[in-house]
Amino acid sequence: MARRSIKKRLFRMAAWVFFTVVALFVSLLLLFRYVNPPTSAFILSYSLANPDKTVQQQWVDLSDISPWMPLAVVASEDQRFPEHWGVDFSAIRKALAEYQSGDGLRGASTITQQTAKNLFLWNDRSFVRKTLEAGLALALDGLWPKRGILEVYLNIAEFGYGIYGVEAASRFYFGISARHLSAEQAARLAAVLPNPKVLSVTSPSPYVRDRVFWIRGQMDQLSGLQYLRGL
Repeated sequence: MARRSIKKRLFRMAAWVFFTVVALFVSLLLLFRYVNPPTSAFILSYSLANPDKTVQQQWVDLSDISPWMPLAVVASEDQRFPEHWGVDFSAIRKALAEYQSGDGLRGASTITQQTAKNLFLWNDRSFVRKTLEAGLALALDGLWPKRGILEVYLNIAEFGYGIYGVEAASRFYFGISARHLSAEQAARLAAVLPNPKVLSVTSPSPYVRDRVFWIRGQMDQLSGLQYLRGL
């Protein structure tokens, strides 16, 4: 009886902790729907690891970002962004099918998942992190408008060592505000997002140049600036 009572108490405590954490995250998501997040998990991690370096970030509204930039990241990272519910299950099935047929396992993270990861989580490929990321992405898509997800993503995405957000990246790499980015410049920034610590905007490798060319083609194929007008 005593052992059963201890198990019940432990179960209740675990359940209480779980629902408290869930309630906290839901509250934060609701808050950040209306208030710009002051920082992100990735920015905090960089600051802690590099206390002597300054983070470059400047928040800008989506309306103050060149429309080429959201189109470039959607074309590059998540072309079904306007349609899915935060997690692209068809892309996941396709990636798993390709893996089972002998191809390498490619990522299938949506922009919403990347936003959730950058904002709240850490950077690894563990099952636990991916599960949390998927759950948060579904919650994000349910609680935030698509425009809000894009705005937060473009303001917290890492574009280089200590460079977070498209405004800081535009000023650092091109000397202009994000509102003045051309289609080509937006594609160049989007091209390094898979690994901004290795890929370079200013000294693009052949791989980056090929990605820029591909992204520009996808931007045109998606009907250009018309593609995201309905968000």
